[in-house]
Amino acid sequence: MPDFSKLKAPDSLVIISMILLLFTLLTWLIPAGEFLREEVNGRLLVVPGTYSEIGSDAQGIGDLLRAPFEGFVKASHIIAFVLLVGGAFQMLTATGAIDAALFKVLAKAKRSPSSKGWIIALLMSIFSLAGMTFGMSEETLVFVLITLPLARSMGYDAIVGVAIPFVGAGMGFAGAAFNPFTVGIAQGIAELPIFSGFEYRLFLWTAFTLIGITFVLSYARSLDKGRIAPFYGTNSAHATEVQEQHLDGRRKGILLLFLLSLVLVMYGAVKLDWYIPEICALFLSLGILSSIISRQSTESAITAFYTGAKALLPAGLIIALSNSVLVIAEDGHIIDTMLFALSEQVGELPKFISIQLMFFVQGFINFFIPSGSGQAAITMPIMTPLADLLGISRQTAVLAYQLGDGLFNLVIPTSGVTMGILAIGGIPFATWLKWIWKLMLISILVSMLFLALPVSVFTWM
Repeated sequence: MPDFSKLKAPDSLVIISMILLLFTLLTWLIPAGEFLREEVNGRLLVVPGTYSEIGSDAQGIGDLLRAPFEGFVKASHIIAFVLLVGGAFQMLTATGAIDAALFKVLAKAKRSPSSKGWIIALLMSIFSLAGMTFGMSEETLVFVLITLPLARSMGYDAIVGVAIPFVGAGMGFAGAAFNPFTVGIAQGIAELPIFSGFEYRLFLWTAFTLIGITFVLSYARSLDKGRIAPFYGTNSAHATEVQEQHLDGRRKGILLLFLLSLVLVMYGAVKLDWYIPEICALFLSLGILSSIISRQSTESAITAFYTGAKALLPAGLIIALSNSVLVIAEDGHIIDTMLFALSEQVGELPKFISIQLMFFVQGFINFFIPSGSGQAAITMPIMTPLADLLGISRQTAVLAYQLGDGLFNLVIPTSGVTMGILAIGGIPFATWLKWIWKLMLISILVSMLFLALPVSVFTWM
């Protein structure tokens, strides 16, 4: 198998720029066309059977150069949300409350070796909950520095140390019920109430979490029994123990505030029709109150906010540039032509097959656009009306995007998070694939089942 671990992947902005250039060229090659649309229950829906070609409106170099600015304007509310919430979460993280809670759990593992399995299951559940609620992804790069020495102290190898946060958060991310950066953005584009349909996704999240935990525990037991040789990794730079932090009263109060905020997000989205502005305001309040409770200086709190917003600035730029692709496609009037061609190809197929194709298309696109929010911005404007044409609910189309984006993040070499975590653990990419392929196969089959049910059995999804 080729050694993909040394592959230098192009930056996401470069990839999307190439896509932008490609779509500009496509406006010269694909006939312009339009569907009629009508408003139904506040949503603008495509009317099947109304496609017709119109006069060409091919985009030139001036349109290409203006498109990034127009894309930024088009997605300004989403970009503002990502940057502000990213800054607020960093203010929370800077208090040390989350780290201290995790260290408390780690200390338990050292005191009671017989509880190793429960410790792994508990930690993976926590990381899965983080992936499900606020889309933990890049943060696992930090936590893996903690779980690697933890795994070694319990007699396990680097794969277990990496899998605890990475697989835990990854499974939660894929089955997210309340992730504002993926589900929230995709539902906003699809004109659905934010976090609607969370009940079904909670079942999916539970299934994914249990599958991930069972898979890692099975591997850990094989190591305990000596049935397989441990893989300690090629990088020993991070083998040192991490000093425990104290979970004092202030940090406990911040953790309670954090949990209360998560409950308020769920309640507000379901009962109060909260959308991006309200949820953003809640997270900003959480960050500010956390800084006040921890008695951080104003300078420290502002620095933390800048750090968090800066970390998500690339995601904001990707969202903007992704929307610039949509601007070119809309101005060139080729989106409806593409929709018409796609619907003609899959329209005769059963719905449960069509939704599987949408799932795998999203997974393929994720290889080139690892950013979940960026992928939502570039694919959901196409997948949403396609679902309308195929008679598939928009909620199910969002689920297909969510699964295609989330699951394949665990194995794509173009993801900076994936390759960064494996580099910290000293795990070659080929070794990681050899270990995780069975988990991926099981997860893909479960995803296909959860996608088939809404179009074959349920009518409310």
